[in-house]
Formats: sequence, structure tokens, C-alpha cells
Amino acid sequence: MVSSSSSSTPAAGGGARETTTTTSEVNVKEVSGSHVLTINGFTFAGHSWSIKYLPNGGSGLTAATAAASEWVSVYLACTHDVMARFAICFLDEAGKAICSMSTGEEGFPRFTRKDGLERRGYVRNDRLRIRCDITVLQVIIQHHDDEDAADAAAMAKKLVDVPPPDLLRGLGHLLSTGDGADVVFEVGGEAFSAHRCILAARSPVFRAELLGPMAESAASARVGIDDMEARFPVDADDEGEAMAMAQHLLVAADRYGLERLKLICEDKLCGYIDTSTAGTILALAEQHGCHGLKNACSDFLMTGNNLTAAIVTGGFEHLMNSCSSVLQELL
Repeated sequence: MVSSSSSSTPAAGGGARETTTTTSEVNVKEVSGSHVLTINGFTFAGHSWSIKYLPNGGSGLTAATAAASEWVSVYLACTHDVMARFAICFLDEAGKAICSMSTGEEGFPRFTRKDGLERRGYVRNDRLRIRCDITVLQVIIQHHDDEDAADAAAMAKKLVDVPPPDLLRGLGHLLSTGDGADVVFEVGGEAFSAHRCILAARSPVFRAELLGPMAESAASARVGIDDMEARFPVDADDEGEAMAMAQHLLVAADRYGLERLKLICEDKLCGYIDTSTAGTILALAEQHGCHGLKNACSDFLMTGNNLTAAIVTGGFEHLMNSCSSVLQELL
């Protein structure tokens, strides 16, 4: 404490002169404090790291401007030049991140506004916690001699020879030999052995019939197939026989839910459409819900004089008896 004072003195002529006495004090208060920063994992990926926390903003190398002083800046520094990505976030009292920002640059000159630290709950009990997550990008360059690489590739090719898939060949072997067959189909007085698991995998109808609640429990169950032929024509060069086979297969495919086989038959029958067959094929398409085949027949009949020519050939008699509504649409 520093103090000063003054007193009165005699005035000239023997009189007394009035004076004023003043006193002042200067109190010096010492304020001291300390900050402890705990760093877990001082080195990471072989490098030493440090976090620059600038409460008044700025880069840490030059004085902060007035605008930057409204922000808190955070930077990550490393002792070496490395490629890294990092994220910095505030933590609450439980250690849970409540704000996170990531970047591939050197830091965040505007990490958060100073006036929002306490308002947003980043500062609790005069305590601010920051976590930094670092991902270091390491570039590994490998040099190979061209001859060594060619020799290694040739050696690997010689030692490992992967054959093509042979599932179809295996299934064909089961079909031709009958090994493991557990169901027999009776079609037109002939018997055919089959494997119920394969049939169930290919057809939802067979799946329900062979593996459903009403399936036969005997190992060699017999299933009768009515209204179908046991064998189809095999002369592929005869267009009449080929068309008849495609028609029969389409009916069977639709009955047992073999959608891909049904589409194959539709595609084949599109090639047999002419003035003598259009009516029969159109009726077949309508009965079995073959939209693509039906459109192909309709387009053919609506072209030129094809409809008149098809009616003259007599091929529309079946269409008129079975699907008169389709004929009305065409007319």
C-alpha cells in the first residue's frame, strides 16, 4: 500500500492559512493460476502432434483481427509434413462428443464463436474439453521388375487352374442316371423318375405339391400328369412340328409356373406368326396370359391386309369359339 498526506502552514502577516489534507492508497492484488493439459498418446503414427487453441482467433503467427477475435480457432500441428485428416470435437462431462468438425486442411480458423461456448454447453464448471481424432494417410510405393512380375504371374497360373462351373453337367448326370430320384411322374402311360428338390426349386407348383403339407411321405411318390403328352416332336427342321412343340411347352410352362420357359416359348412362337397361324397363336396367347405374344399377333394382323387374309384361311374359327372378345377387339 502506498499513502501520502499534507498539513497546514502559517500564513504571512501572522494569520493562519487553511489547508486540506488528502490520503490515497494503491492496493496490489496478486492473481495467479495454472493450466494442466493432459495428452494421451503424445506420439501417433511415428510423429509428434500438438493442438493450438486460440481463444481470440487467428493463426497463432500473426495478431488476430477484430473480426477474427469473435471466434475461437483450433489448429493441429505436426513435427513433420504428413498427409492426414482429422476431426476436432467438444466433449461433455460424460465424454460424449457434442460438436464435431472434420477437415483435410490445417485447422479451423472459425471453429466456434466465443459467445456461444457457455450458451451451447461446451463450457461446464469453467471446464472445456476437446478431443482430436487423426487419420494419417500413408502412401506405399512398390516397385516390381517386369520380368519378375511376369514370372510370378506365370507360376501362379500354372499352380492354380480353376475349371469352369460344371453344375449343369452334374444335374444332367443325375437326370440321365436317375441317381437319388425320389418321385415318379406318370404322363400318357409312361413313367419318368425325377428329383423333388430340383423340381421344387424350379417350380412353385411342384414346390407346393411335393414339399407342402399335402406332399406324399413315401420316398417313391407317384404323381399323375393329365392332359399332356409324354413326348414332343423332335424334328426341329419341320416348322409345323417345331411350332407344335413350342405350343405344348408353353402350356406346360404356364401350368407349372416356369416363367423363363414360358417366355422362351413365346419368343419362338413369334417367329411362326403368319396368316394361317395368327388366329391359333393369338388364342393361345390370350388363354395363357402371354402379353408379348398377343401384341405380336395383333401387330401382324393390323398390318396391311393380313387380317382379311387370315380370316379367309379359316384359322380364326378356333379364335372365334374360344376368345371371341379378342376377335371383337381386332375388328
